[in-house]
Amino acid sequence: MSSYTILVDTSYDLPQEYIEKNDLKIIAIPFHLDGVTHDDGRWQDISDEGFYTALANGSVAGTTLINPDTFERVFTDYAERDEELLVILLSSGLSGTAQNAVLALQDVKEKYPNCNIHVVDGLNAAGGTGLVTVLAVNKRAEGLSAEATAKWLEEKRHSCLSLFTVDDLMYLHRGGRLGKFQAIAGSLIGIKPLLNVHPDGTLKLKDKARGRKAALETLVNQMKRTLNADTKLDTVIISHSNCPEDAEKVADLVRSAVETREIITVMMGPVVGAHVGPGCIALFFEADMDRPTYEERFYSKK
Repeated sequence: MSSYTILVDTSYDLPQEYIEKNDLKIIAIPFHLDGVTHDDGRWQDISDEGFYTALANGSVAGTTLINPDTFERVFTDYAERDEELLVILLSSGLSGTAQNAVLALQDVKEKYPNCNIHVVDGLNAAGGTGLVTVLAVNKRAEGLSAEATAKWLEEKRHSCLSLFTVDDLMYLHRGGRLGKFQAIAGSLIGIKPLLNVHPDGTLKLKDKARGRKAALETLVNQMKRTLNADTKLDTVIISHSNCPEDAEKVADLVRSAVETREIITVMMGPVVGAHVGPGCIALFFEADMDRPTYEERFYSKK
């Protein structure tokens, strides 16, 4: 087994016990709620329910990039100790965090040209970042080096699909993740929007469903159409922003639709939750096609 460190930012959605069991290291994307910054990137003294209740009651939340200096300090520490490091980060289509990491690594390599540090833009968020991390953990357990795993993830991330439905698209618009026209068009009364993470890592409005029940069913139907008839999934991650009952409904639908070794249902962290608001359900899995093929096959005429 290879023993290098995997560092992931707090856009991930994975249970704490998974983080501890696999000795993952975390670098925090700061978030703020009503002007108060939380530098550890998670909840601190705010409960899961309390964060989303605050948003529902009108509180304002947002996030701040991890700056290059922070990355440089972390990378320098590993370079000085000549230790391998694999870094998995929030999609560059949604945040400048990955770009800042690349800039920092360039500076570190000027001082330590032989450092064994590898940055992967996960082109994903929430449970998608979590799924890419799970794949990296599995490859590390198989003995693959940090460099080889990074190269493998550069390809594999394109078949990690991310499907979302939200209650209110205006959170995404206010956070700059969705255009105003798309937000208004997807916020009609009784109509629930369905989104996915595009090949370039941005979030796009793709479909609409009439009512919440239909939206949850559509998420799983969209998943099914990306899989071969005999596909058996290893890990599926379902992230939710304070709607656990709906997450369990989706988990049941997934179990009925496809054989799956493991379904992880997890509360969505505040880094992504700040931008989607309460009531988001997101489904993450390895498809039998990559994202460009998915877009071409199902959305080329839209």
